[in-house]
Amino acid sequence: MTESKLRVSLMPTPPEGVELPDKPRATFRWVSTAIVIALVWWSATGIDAKWSRLLEAPGDMWTLCRVMFSNMEASEIPELVGAMWESIAIAWLGTIIAALFAVPMSFLAAENLVGKPVAWITRQIFNLLRAIPEIILALAFIPIFGLKPMAGVLAIGVGSIGTLGKLFYEIIEGINKGPLEAADAVGASPLQRLRWGVLPQVTPEITSFLLYRFEVNIRASAVLGLVGAGGIGSDLAEALKFKDFGTAGLGLIIVVLGTICVDTVSGAVRRRIVSGKKAMLDVEHEALLNEGRMGV
Repeated sequence: MTESKLRVSLMPTPPEGVELPDKPRATFRWVSTAIVIALVWWSATGIDAKWSRLLEAPGDMWTLCRVMFSNMEASEIPELVGAMWESIAIAWLGTIIAALFAVPMSFLAAENLVGKPVAWITRQIFNLLRAIPEIILALAFIPIFGLKPMAGVLAIGVGSIGTLGKLFYEIIEGINKGPLEAADAVGASPLQRLRWGVLPQVTPEITSFLLYRFEVNIRASAVLGLVGAGGIGSDLAEALKFKDFGTAGLGLIIVVLGTICVDTVSGAVRRRIVSGKKAMLDVEHEALLNEGRMGV
């Protein structure tokens, strides 16, 4: 018996008088695929990009890198390091300002803590703030505060409220309901319910997301410096404006190294917060046991 005959014989035979349903049509899938392909084609042809330049791009990038990284002067390092530190300070202050607003507002956006009308209004505020790019906010604050780091701090702070608020209220809505029910059972007040039923569950993840947003804001602060909002971006913009490619290349290296250092430190802090001290000790204990340094 061939394989095809064996497969047919194993198929269940419907009872007499019962008809099998027709195979569902994949109309929705094919229509969705066609729409996506049409949108991709429309986007590719609508931006008027010179795709032929892609073949020349590697050569142009190599020429630019050779010019930028072959004429660097060590005397510029202290000034650029100080500008990088200013960018980190801008990002940190902006993140703290965003947290001061996003954390309390996120509790008003969680439907499991407040009613849907209040949550909907708060979420629309988050959506509005999240829709405005930081660079537009910086251009709005520069006429008020001048070409100073304060404009960058407020641009990052206001721009981060929407993103952090969305992340925070999603964390709050995913908490375990058991502690809330226990707090209600003993007659806890709304503040006590929040303090003992919500905060212990969400604090580690909220802190972790704050550190992650701080990393993102470091890169954003470097970009905001290009429009005069302080930080190392201002030095990079000035160097490129006067075709001082050596200083620009050195600045890019300092930005990369500074970002890597901050990412490494904040990543370790995030893992420590999420896993907790006991989990970290268990990992170290297990590693020592595997190396034969401790007895069982």
